[in-house]
Amino acid sequence: MPTPVLSGRRRPRLRVVAIVAAVCLAALAAPLVWRPLGFVIGGPAAASPVVVGRSPLLDRVAPDFELETLDGGTLRLADYRGRPVIVNFWASWCVPCRTEFDLFKQAREAYAREKLEILGIVYDDSADAARAFAEEEGATWPLLLDPTKSAASAYGVIGLPVTFYVDREGVVRTISFGPPPSDVLDEQLARIL
Repeated sequence: MPTPVLSGRRRPRLRVVAIVAAVCLAALAAPLVWRPLGFVIGGPAAASPVVVGRSPLLDRVAPDFELETLDGGTLRLADYRGRPVIVNFWASWCVPCRTEFDLFKQAREAYAREKLEILGIVYDDSADAARAFAEEEGATWPLLLDPTKSAASAYGVIGLPVTFYVDREGVVRTISFGPPPSDVLDEQLARIL
C-alpha cells in the first residue's frame, strides 16, 4: 500500500492526465458536433475563415428593429423592404470587422444598380469609437446603435462579425460569421439579389 506522501503525488498527475485526455477528446469530437449543426468552414487557408451556418432565422422574415443611427436619426429594417439588405453586426475593436468594411464598400459599389443596402449595427462598442472608425474607413451606409442589444438578441448574435443577408421580401437567406472572401460574398449576395 502506498504511503500518504506517494498517494498525494499521484493525484495531481492523475488530474493532469484526466484534463489532457478531456481536452483531446473535445478536440476530436468538435467536427462531429459542428457538422450536424450545419456549420461549414470555407475560404482559402490564408484568409480568415468564414463560417456559413444554419439558424432558426434562415428562410424566415428577418426580425424588424428600430434603432438610432450614429447621426441621431432613427431607422427600421422594415423601411428597406423591397431592397436586398446586408445586416452586419460589428465593432470598432473587432479586427475581422475592419476587413469586412472594405469588402462591403466594394460590394455596395458593385451592386449599386441592384440597390443593395447595408445596415451596420454597432455591437458592444461606444458611439464615439464607432463614429471615429466609420469616418476613418469611409463608411457610406447607415450605422446603428444597439445599446440594449435588443437587435443582437433577436438575431442570436454571440460573436463578431456576423452578417445576415436579407432578400427583397425581408427573408434571411444566408448568414456568415467572419469576413467572407470576395467569392463567398458574391455567392451570399447572389441569394438575395
